[in-house]
Parts: sequence; C-alpha cells; structure tokens
Amino acid sequence: MLVKKVAFSVAIASIAVGNWIGIIQQSEAKELSEHRNKKPHVQYEDLQNYFTGYDGTFVMYDTKQSQYTIYNKEKSTKRVSPNSTFKVPHALFGLQKGVLKDQNTTFKWDGTEYPIESWNQDQTLTMAIQNSTIWYFQRVAEQLGVAREQTYLNAISYGNRDISGGLTNFWLQSSLKISPFEQVEFLKRFTTYQLPFSKHNIDLVKEILVLEQKNGAMLSGKTGTGWENAVINGTPINGWFIGYVEKNGNTYIFATNIEASNYASSGKAKEITLNILKDKNIY
Repeated sequence: MLVKKVAFSVAIASIAVGNWIGIIQQSEAKELSEHRNKKPHVQYEDLQNYFTGYDGTFVMYDTKQSQYTIYNKEKSTKRVSPNSTFKVPHALFGLQKGVLKDQNTTFKWDGTEYPIESWNQDQTLTMAIQNSTIWYFQRVAEQLGVAREQTYLNAISYGNRDISGGLTNFWLQSSLKISPFEQVEFLKRFTTYQLPFSKHNIDLVKEILVLEQKNGAMLSGKTGTGWENAVINGTPINGWFIGYVEKNGNTYIFATNIEASNYASSGKAKEITLNILKDKNIY
C-alpha cells in the first residue's frame, strides 16, 4: 500500500511538473509571438556629423524595443552593391548545399598574386570571411552554379536578386544590389533563425562573424568595399559595415553604408559605426 501511495504521489507530482512546464512554455511562446507581432517604431536621427564628406546612412534595429533608428531616410532604402557583405549569405548558400562542409573547408591558392597579401595563401572558410577573400567565394559560386545562386537569393528575398553581372562577379559592384534597410532585415532573420538554412549552419557563420567582446557586449559583423571600375585595391567608392551587438539580453542590428567619389571604404564605414555605437552606449 505504501509503495502504491508513493507511486501515486510521484505520478501526481510528475503531472504537476509537466503542467507547470507546459504553462511556462505557453507563456514563453505567447511572449515571443507578441514580440514578433509588435509594430516597430521608427526614429529618425540627425547623425550628419559622423558622415562628413560622405553620402551615408546608418540603420539600427533595437530588438528588445522593436525600434529602428535611421539616419538619412532616402539613402537607407537606396540599393547598392553589397560587395563583401554578401559573404554572409554566400557562406550559408555554400554550407547548405554542401559545397562547404564547415569552417575549415579549405580551397587551395592557385598562385595568383593579389594586392591583398592575406589572400595569397590557402584559405579556410573562416579565413576567407575574415580576410574578405574574393577568390574563395568565386570558387563557391562556380560550384553552386547560376540556378542554385538564383534559387537561394529568391528564397531569402535578398535585395534585387539580380545575378546578371556574371556568376563570379554579380555581388562585386555589379548587378546585385541591396539597401542598408534590407541588410538589417536580412540580419534580423539571420540572428533569429528565420532563414531557410539549418540552425547548425547559421550558428557556424555566426561564430565566424564575431569580431570582439568587451564589457559584457559582443560585436559581430562584416565589412565590404566597392572599388571604382571594380578594380581591387583601387579607389574605394562604396563602403559597408553590417552586423550586430549582443548586450544585456538584447541584440542591436545595424548597417552603415557610405558612398563618395573616393575613399569611401569599409574601414571608414566601420569607424563611423563604432563611433555611433559608442556614443549610444551600445558598444
């Protein structure tokens, strides 16, 4: 009888715990649903002093507050070439299709001398993203092929989805174009696993994108530079820095783009972004 009573008590406790867990899960699901359905607020700010000499824009999304901060509304929706920021989705394409196995997938350097010294060696996926090695992703494109590139671009609604500029160059100051606002929207789906790629592959790319951590905050991002006449290491005319900061349970997703007839580099776009984030006490 005692055994039956104990068993009965355990069963009741198990049911109670199960019900409690169910209630918690339902509450969490409701909270997530309410957060996703919350109408975002848009705040326009005059950040011109950060962009002296450039036609630039800054777009940031505060995930917890569901709020956009935008400088230069017109340019925030202007589509321009993504250049090396396209390595983020491009890596996902390659991983999902199996062209890339993991962060250590290595392509051999063919001996071509490039003006960027870090490119003149064998490259892993991690190195190719961190060094922004164009030839590595040109090989990824060749193995994916036109049809697969187009299919993935359509699946994630990436900018104008135009690859008419050629299989190995369409993202390099060419036909593919995306706006800073669209970059932020892409990263929103990337950080919340709302893309048609496995969680494993997204997490792998997330890990590669981490740039640094300090004071309880983690900065992840990717730069991109477009050169005049698409000549590598020529005159930079289109500079990008996109990414996100994870801090205190919140994620701040951003995209900065600058254009100018000269010296509009990704390095400058990154500098501008970090100055803004610092002044906002985000990073």
